[in-house]
Amino acid sequence: MRVFRMNAEGLKSYAVTEAGSKGRKFAQAGHAYRNAFERDRDRIIHCDAFRRLAGKTQVFAPGLDDNYRSRSTHTIEVAQVGRTIARVLGLNETLTEAICLAHDLGHSPFGHSGEMVLNKISAGFGGFEHNRQTLRIVDLLEHPYVEFAGLNLMYETRLGLAKHRSPYDRPEEHREFNEAVGPLEAQAADIADRIAYNAHDFEDASRAGLLDGEELGELKIYNKAAARCRAQLIEDASIRKTRIAKAIIDTLVSDVIETSKEAIAQSKVASLADVYDRGEVLVRLSEEADGELRAFEKLLMDHVYMHPKLRSLHEQVEEWLMNLYHLLRERPEMMAVRYRELVKTQGLERTVVDYIAGMTDRFCIQLVEENI
Repeated sequence: MRVFRMNAEGLKSYAVTEAGSKGRKFAQAGHAYRNAFERDRDRIIHCDAFRRLAGKTQVFAPGLDDNYRSRSTHTIEVAQVGRTIARVLGLNETLTEAICLAHDLGHSPFGHSGEMVLNKISAGFGGFEHNRQTLRIVDLLEHPYVEFAGLNLMYETRLGLAKHRSPYDRPEEHREFNEAVGPLEAQAADIADRIAYNAHDFEDASRAGLLDGEELGELKIYNKAAARCRAQLIEDASIRKTRIAKAIIDTLVSDVIETSKEAIAQSKVASLADVYDRGEVLVRLSEEADGELRAFEKLLMDHVYMHPKLRSLHEQVEEWLMNLYHLLRERPEMMAVRYRELVKTQGLERTVVDYIAGMTDRFCIQLVEENI
């Protein structure tokens, strides 16, 4: 059995540490009570973009039902799953948490519909993609310091955001980041996101009445979870769906942990440099669990994300955002002072897209109703 050394911070030898980090772009003195990655996490939590996640759509628009998840509650749930995986694997739990908390900062209002519209609007000047926008936010658009723009996060935190990967997210090439994969902490954040959004989108869609038992009964992942929580004995339908969702999470997280332990051992990585050189995703599901989750994802795509009730909203979102883009391009004085200043270096069109992308659903609708 291969035994991995623990470093001075009590982590496995292949985990990210402050001492082994590439550090920050702009030098800053250390803190008396918090390490560098704790400060990254806290900078993310305290930034404007993080607060606005509370008013952004995950799948169902905030305000339709107080029980539906917003982009903010989804993010917090991802962080909880990610911390568990990182802690058990001996990784830097705080770095994983920071990446989890920041991974959706770049999402526009109205979920993926909003992203598609902004990409259409900006097709002639670079397009719009929410992972790229996340980096733009933490590197440029947030401005809590006098000396420089951005949050000045640690290199490994930013690398994890740049390499964020899921069935719906494919990392783009970045000149600054030439690593084939992110550190294992980033990989833990990626799989935590995938597990969390599938289980919780299922729970919200069930609450909305978009899924029925016949469709779900054909899925192994659903049947296993239902058996695990003895769902047949739970009379309350709402509680039953919630317990099944939690059982799905627990089952998948356990699979990730055991599969990743074996994958890391077999890979023989003994340092962070080994992880980068290996260039392989080592924090992952087993092939069996991954196949079951993909079947679950297909059902959610077919019966939830492409449901007529949700697709009909896309046309309305396109009208709102198109009109708002043209309005702000003609009247840039309506934007916040910080964004008006960015026009000088970023150009009017890109700045307007940045401004719209940062809006909550409610603020966007309010501007449209008041001005268009």
